[in-house]
Amino acid sequence: MNSRRLALVAVAAVIVAAAIWGGMRFFMAPPDDLDLSREKASAKGVYTVAIAPEVEPVQQGPLHAWVLTLKTPDGRPVEGAEIGVDGGMPQHGHGLPTSPAVAGYLGEGRYRIDGMRFNMSGWWELKFAIKAPPGEDAVVFNITL
Repeated sequence: MNSRRLALVAVAAVIVAAAIWGGMRFFMAPPDDLDLSREKASAKGVYTVAIAPEVEPVQQGPLHAWVLTLKTPDGRPVEGAEIGVDGGMPQHGHGLPTSPAVAGYLGEGRYRIDGMRFNMSGWWELKFAIKAPPGEDAVVFNITL
């Protein structure tokens, strides 16, 4: 076998292996012990964070809004926070299909997040980076559709 043909066979094998690996990840069920709580302490414990969609149940496809409630551990609402939104599907290796962002402060530590969309069923992560007077921290929530 000449080197050119050998190289083509090797490339084809890599493509097939990648397709099989990607297909297996695509159809994997989320972990059995996945934390689906909608309220939790942030990673460093600086905040207590809760999220809730404005409309239940959360649907696949349309744009929707969420409310993030941010408090200190002793229950005081946090005002003036900068909140970054990110996320994606860990098993599929892609991010969110939109760029959700804080649309406004609603009072009492509540922030409206607009532009959220889940374009397929499965396990999603919503990641929030928080910067406010008590400090910088982050939190990750798991959502399944």
